[in-house]
Amino acid sequence: MQNSTPISLTKIANSKLPEIDFSSLVFGKSISDHMFVADYKNGSWGDFRIVPYGPMEIYPGNATLHYGQAIFEGMKAYKNEKGEVLVFRAEANAKRLNESAARMCMPQLPESIFLDALKQLLAVDRDWVPQGKGSSLYIRPFMFAMDNYLGVKPSDTYRFMIFTSPVGAYYSKPVSVKVETTYTRACEGGTGEAKAAGNYAASLYPALKAQKEGYDQLLWTDGKTHSQIEESGTMNVVFKINGTLITAPTHGGTILKGITRSSVLQLAKDWGQAVEERFLTVSELEDALKNESLEEAFGVGTAATIAFINKIHIHGKDYLLPEVAPDAFSKRVLLALDGIKYGELQDPHQWMLTI
Repeated sequence: MQNSTPISLTKIANSKLPEIDFSSLVFGKSISDHMFVADYKNGSWGDFRIVPYGPMEIYPGNATLHYGQAIFEGMKAYKNEKGEVLVFRAEANAKRLNESAARMCMPQLPESIFLDALKQLLAVDRDWVPQGKGSSLYIRPFMFAMDNYLGVKPSDTYRFMIFTSPVGAYYSKPVSVKVETTYTRACEGGTGEAKAAGNYAASLYPALKAQKEGYDQLLWTDGKTHSQIEESGTMNVVFKINGTLITAPTHGGTILKGITRSSVLQLAKDWGQAVEERFLTVSELEDALKNESLEEAFGVGTAATIAFINKIHIHGKDYLLPEVAPDAFSKRVLLALDGIKYGELQDPHQWMLTI
């Protein structure tokens, strides 16, 4: 493994690995031994280091705490039968991080630094990557402002970090969703397409209300008219109606450019599956539920890969979806993606990075 970024290593004195029960992982609860840290000062990135995971010191005046300059990514690493560690579409995450950074007035992080940091961190903590279907190592790269300053302006200093967490399945069962027509996640001209921390904070209240009503997630609608389906709370969303996959376009600036989404659409293209990248209206969705032309509905994202939707609440009524057939597109694409990620199937688009 060749790396061009000089990264210092301080290893943990006593690994936490013996304390982890890999047979009963709870998503996001267990954190691996080490983390990568880099600082941006005087216009450049430096002080690259891998250190034991632990607390860090920031000032009460830290700009992130007051003005919210924070972005992040979500990725996963897998272990194949040979014991090799495979990372899914790392270059795409590096690119999207920089797109978010540009929108949030944050510095660009060279892709070489991102990838070298990822490779070296995973090499150090490779024993934390679970082996077995359904399990993976969740990877959290993030960047935030470091100025100790009160005043609304872009920070002059930043920190970029990566830490990891062994995880099991994000959703262990199909999910129920509620079409949200009151609250707004994003509007044109806003930060909806950036993976910015504040976007998630703003979504918590309406999502919690839906959960108290018995639904797992929201289906967000557009902020102007609430008449078009955009995405779900933690996922892009895809519908199959009369044999055609329909998913919202990502060029309008309100929807996250999901990497799992683009992978699903690429496989659909490979297979000759009809796809329409357009907004599905709320009324179209309601009609398809009523006349039973909605064949499948599923979320796509890093955490869940594919989350099957079995209930949709719309205009005060719950609609139950039929059980997903073994030959359904969502089932087939999940098997294909898992096969690629775990090194069991060919990787025709060279999505996997081997550590």
